[in-house]
Amino acid sequence: MPFPHADERTRDLFLSVLPDDGRVQVRPMFGHLAAFVNGNMFSGFFGSDIMVRLPVAELDRLITEEGASPFAPMGRAMKDYVLLPRAWHDDPEKLRQALRRSLEWAAGLPVKTATHSPKARRGRSRAA
Repeated sequence: MPFPHADERTRDLFLSVLPDDGRVQVRPMFGHLAAFVNGNMFSGFFGSDIMVRLPVAELDRLITEEGASPFAPMGRAMKDYVLLPRAWHDDPEKLRQALRRSLEWAAGLPVKTATHSPKARRGRSRAA
């Protein structure tokens, strides 16, 4: 299943509604951009959609909004993530609130530290 191309308008909108918080790091994900706090992804954009990560109760409530859907970039829904309704693109304040809530929740998750994959370890000597 091919990934959608990054939509520049959505990219600009996503960057404009990100919380102004020093803990937020933006980096590439799925050929698009995603926002992280303490190593945990809490939001991003994918094609023409913006997604957020929320606790199950809030996710279940949000998914009932017209236009919201599970975030499934590879055909399988990612746990705790939902695509926000595209109609919200016309209401930046609503998007800001959703991203702020997502940041607040994800900031309470355990800190993720970088792990070294076996690929990254190739060529390293174990000899001291």
